[in-house]
Amino acid sequence: MSEERALNFLEEIIEKDLSDNTHDGTVHTRFPPEPNGYLHIGHAKSICVNFGLAQKYKGKCNLRFDDTNPSTEETEFVDSIKADIRWLGFEWDNELYASDYFEQLFQYAQQLIQKGLAYVDDSTAEEMAALKGTPTTVGSDSPFRNRSIEENALLFSEMRAGKYPDGAKVLRAKIDMKHDNMLMRDPVIYRIKHAHHHRTGNHWCIYPMYDFAHGQSDSIERITHSICTMEFIPHRELYDWFIEKLEIFPSHQYEFARGNVNYMVTSKRRLLQLVKENYVEGWDDPRMPTISGLRRRGYTAASLRNFWDNVGVAKRDNNIDINLLEFCIREELNKTALRRMAVINPVKLIITNLPDGESISLQAENNHEVENAGERTISFSNTLWIERDDFMENPPNKYFRLGPGLKVRLKHAYIIECTDFKKDEQGTITEIYARYFPESKSGSDTSGIKVKGVIHWLDCHSAKKAEVRLYDKLFTVEDPTSEEGDFKDFINKDSLSIVRDAWVEPALLEATDEDKFQFLRLGYFCKDKNSTDTHIIFNRTVGLKDSWAKEVKKA
Repeated sequence: MSEERALNFLEEIIEKDLSDNTHDGTVHTRFPPEPNGYLHIGHAKSICVNFGLAQKYKGKCNLRFDDTNPSTEETEFVDSIKADIRWLGFEWDNELYASDYFEQLFQYAQQLIQKGLAYVDDSTAEEMAALKGTPTTVGSDSPFRNRSIEENALLFSEMRAGKYPDGAKVLRAKIDMKHDNMLMRDPVIYRIKHAHHHRTGNHWCIYPMYDFAHGQSDSIERITHSICTMEFIPHRELYDWFIEKLEIFPSHQYEFARGNVNYMVTSKRRLLQLVKENYVEGWDDPRMPTISGLRRRGYTAASLRNFWDNVGVAKRDNNIDINLLEFCIREELNKTALRRMAVINPVKLIITNLPDGESISLQAENNHEVENAGERTISFSNTLWIERDDFMENPPNKYFRLGPGLKVRLKHAYIIECTDFKKDEQGTITEIYARYFPESKSGSDTSGIKVKGVIHWLDCHSAKKAEVRLYDKLFTVEDPTSEEGDFKDFINKDSLSIVRDAWVEPALLEATDEDKFQFLRLGYFCKDKNSTDTHIIFNRTVGLKDSWAKEVKKA
């Protein structure tokens, strides 16, 4: 899936601009997040697009925080955004903030007033909405629209000085209340908000709206290609209008399709609900679609970059199958993850023909997919853990695991034959008895015995207890926001299963947070950040089943 591909439409635009020497042959993009939450998988696409284009064409990419709404923004979010971008493998050329330009933006607004292109409006939000009209009916002028330039300039200065309370007045662009584009019907460009700003403190009590701050910030930074998602298409006309009327550097906006991954919700407002109402552990809960959540679950930066590269850049919004995302991480981890054994639903297996206290050292490969990955030493004794699901008291025909009289190979070890088992008063199997065939050792089998089943196991004497968290999709439907009712009604109650009495190889106690493992026959796992020396926790990243590849083959 890494074959050379055709240029996408953004690359075609940039290559034409470079050929025509537009912007003196330079490429300068930006990634402009609002620091009001953690970045999610959709932001990862925008990061890959903006930083990726700058890298490909030897240009620059700014990180600019759109911090124009002080009541929702925090330094915590700024720090998390920077960490996520760096983790994805990118570095910005300049770290900037819309708040860096507050004085310049105020002067731009004053220029619009002096040109008769902006006015102070005392109308309430409800009154303005009523006068705005609808997509099929024209709007009506505000009674304050024809204030003089002098009065507007004075009122706007008084707004800045803090003379008026929140909501008392706004500054609006004077465009056309009959315009087909609703956003061009005298949009609000400044509002009063007496709130502490995470960078400027209480210096300002008026703040520019996104549509006014964004294009002008692009222009100040001389951004050549302002790339955003399709929902901003209606905003482009306003973006261009401000730049034209202010006669500033002509940045231009281009839109690409956002990526909606099924079984995920990426609205910051909804994600905040999940966090605040304790449906999840936090912004980095491994079930969350945030970059930090995916990272904690065991996804790698390369797998996310590869995912969005495979999705591609298009002009039409599309819904992406989550199985493609899982395919990308599974494809990477199959080649890189260390193989280990873990038992999450244990039952004891007693080897009756091996004496108590005797231990046999065996060699196990770390990853057969990787050349020179090496081996590790594991121990084999007469008391083992196996998965309860690998034994059946009354097995059907063609059952290739363990049952009375059945033979199976223990991975990296020997062939065994079940001779008996024990139950408790409730009928639960507590112990299984088997004999092993010493001449059937893996790699040097001379027993002549043929078996079809292979199961994993652990030596009870050396295995270490661990907690294993099995994660699944957070929602039960593909698009919970399109269904009737509250999106939280579709939360998957089985999205997390915690196994507190799992057993793992002792080597896993030395795992770091960056290590990735394939637990044989169980899936891919990583160590959780909340692990301690005495309580180790592993998160399941993804299972072994590759349903996406099967769908691709069918196609």
